[in-house]
Amino acid sequence: MVKHKVTVMFGPYVSCGILQYKTARLEGLQELLLSDGHSVEFEKTEDRDDVELVVHGEIVFRCKIQDLQYGGDGKLDPTCHRALEAVQKAY
Repeated sequence: MVKHKVTVMFGPYVSCGILQYKTARLEGLQELLLSDGHSVEFEKTEDRDDVELVVHGEIVFRCKIQDLQYGGDGKLDPTCHRALEAVQKAY
């Protein structure tokens, strides 16, 4: 059963000198949310370097995309765990 529908809104960031949208830093966050029973949807925004998690139309967590670890499953990423905790506390 799906607990929450989480929309991950993310902006472009500079990687290798190029400003672009990339989801590699979001994979661990996605995996952690999915493993906890949430559904995850990505949505691009114009807000550079920004990640926002939206649940029921409310922003429940915000961070810089560079705060998230590159690749991985999110289990060792403290930022992913803070995001998961914020989603779990959402009404």
